[in-house]
Amino acid sequence: MRFGLLGKDIDYSFSKAYFTEKFQKEKLNHCCYENFDLADLSNFKMILQTAQLKGMNVTIPYKQEVIPFLDNLDEVSKAIGAVNTIVFNKDGTTTGYNTDYIGFQKNISPMITEKIKAALVLGTGGASKAVVYALHKMGIGTQYVSRKKSTNNLTYSDITDIILKDHKLIVNCTPLGTYPDIFQKPNLNYEQLTNDHVLFDLIYNPTETAFIKAGKKAGARTGNGKNMLVVQAEASWRLWNT
Repeated sequence: MRFGLLGKDIDYSFSKAYFTEKFQKEKLNHCCYENFDLADLSNFKMILQTAQLKGMNVTIPYKQEVIPFLDNLDEVSKAIGAVNTIVFNKDGTTTGYNTDYIGFQKNISPMITEKIKAALVLGTGGASKAVVYALHKMGIGTQYVSRKKSTNNLTYSDITDIILKDHKLIVNCTPLGTYPDIFQKPNLNYEQLTNDHVLFDLIYNPTETAFIKAGKKAGARTGNGKNMLVVQAEASWRLWNT
């Protein structure tokens, strides 16, 4: 049985290392996990025909782009508008799911206090959509932030000290700060953060990004995406074996 990760420039991938170790530990010798590292999706239909392929994870930048290639979406991934898990059904069809929100919700929940009523979600890609879905389920308001202005988001230059004060949760869903560009971070006024703020970075390599370091320096509580990845990976595994 073959499983894999669809993405671009994914040599660093958590998923391949995680599942390879899982298969070894659990003596699942009939299973293997591989990277499908594609510059674009022009050949993705051929990959869908790969023999013995039972499931795939999807990462940046294809969580939204992959949707037109799939036969079905479950209700959650349809609501989110992004897919991170593909199940190859016995009848030959494919179904898209989203387990990112499960991983995020489980990891952010212990960090939420009664003072957190709203969140700034940095980035507008597939991962950010899962974050927003999870936060709305938890009753927390959200505001997208992106470099480019649109009707749905603020730009970084729009973020005033008052906005920072009102949004005590900040979630980085951008790739800024990912190895090897470890000194980059979203353009925020970190000096205005307080110990009532929570900064959560979906990046897990490095484990402490420049975004997280700046938050800690200001007294904010922080978390990263490593445990979130474990939870979403196990949720994917359950879907593949349902």
